[in-house]
Amino acid sequence: MMHYLVAVLPDRIQAEAAYSALENEGMSNNQIDILGNGYKSADEYGLINPNQQIKTGQARFSWLIPFGFVAGYAFNVLTGIKLLPAIGAFGNHLLGGILGAIAGGLGAYFVGGGTGLLVGSGDALSYRNRLNAGKYLIVVKGSEELTERATRVLRQFEPENLQGYAEPSETKVTSV
Repeated sequence: MMHYLVAVLPDRIQAEAAYSALENEGMSNNQIDILGNGYKSADEYGLINPNQQIKTGQARFSWLIPFGFVAGYAFNVLTGIKLLPAIGAFGNHLLGGILGAIAGGLGAYFVGGGTGLLVGSGDALSYRNRLNAGKYLIVVKGSEELTERATRVLRQFEPENLQGYAEPSETKVTSV
């Protein structure tokens, strides 16, 4: 099982010092990453992009559009409401279906977008915001024992946040 430890540091100097301290503890370059200005970006590292999650959530709810059309069409047939008397019964049924499809599209846009953002992003949005604010992330990946050693080393740098994760379910392992 792969474990991750993410430390948020306020500036480049502290991030580089923490990286060096981790190297001095015997951790290799492929186990430590720095994210921030001049280093890897959130996209290069693979942090989930919240905008992509929103689009995925909206696409997941796109079935609401044809459902809305059918529901709007059926509602107009059942109620006989004449939205525009000049276009006849069939025209009004179609117009009811179009209005239902628009309502379904709005539902997919708002509900799917909100669900995509809330369900999929986890802590990635918080980390992206910190990177955008000019902070740096140190990410250590490896065994549980390695991340525990890294936790002891990184605590001396008084990170703003120190969070551990286990890969399969991304459950929290450590928290400061």
